[in-house]
Amino acid sequence: MSTRRCFLIGLGSFAGGILSVRADDLCAAFSKDAQAQTSAGQALERLKAGNARFVAGHLVHCNPQAQVKATAGGQAPFAAVLGCMDSRTAPELVFDQRIGDIFAVRIAGNFVNTDILGSLEYATQVAGAKLIVVLGHSDCGAVKGAIDHVRLGNLTATLENIRPVVSEVTDAGGPRDSKNKKFVQRVSERNVTDAASQLTTRSKILAGLVSERKLLIVGAMHDVSTGSVSWLGDQAA
Repeated sequence: MSTRRCFLIGLGSFAGGILSVRADDLCAAFSKDAQAQTSAGQALERLKAGNARFVAGHLVHCNPQAQVKATAGGQAPFAAVLGCMDSRTAPELVFDQRIGDIFAVRIAGNFVNTDILGSLEYATQVAGAKLIVVLGHSDCGAVKGAIDHVRLGNLTATLENIRPVVSEVTDAGGPRDSKNKKFVQRVSERNVTDAASQLTTRSKILAGLVSERKLLIVGAMHDVSTGSVSWLGDQAA
């Protein structure tokens, strides 16, 4: 079936979201006008709907070369995702998005540092993205490494960014090592919520956009065994 044929993809399970959207609209490259007309809440619903398609195996298939041509003159992504570099968690795939739709900032352990902050300030203040998602995932190798005090070249310094989170988790029960799956999951979730909080405490630009209701920041966890994304904390736009 041609991806340019108009058919409806139901999004009824997302209360308050867009009820339906055409495949034509999903394949069209995001323009500045489309970005300006998209609220932070609508951006979030778009990612939720994309993950639902990903989990159900109902992906929208577009012509990537057409998207390359459409975005050659500029970009206007509606969201940015700070995620882990894990090969199973590519946000464009997990959220069923296309060329020009989202900024993907990836680093082992999806933590926040100055370079990450600068990248996200560009994505939002300069390029106009309305939403930032901090995306962690289950069975995270970086989190496990931080828990087990792994030391390996420059990776040692990388994992130090996650180490403070490990000591913050006290309610998981059982051994405090990477063999305790519940502990690993709790640390991964706390790492996401801490990173999301740091985006505004460490960046006046991002804090200002949130205060002006021009930006929404949310945390989420991707289950690598199912592909499903669960959402953490307050998501009010």
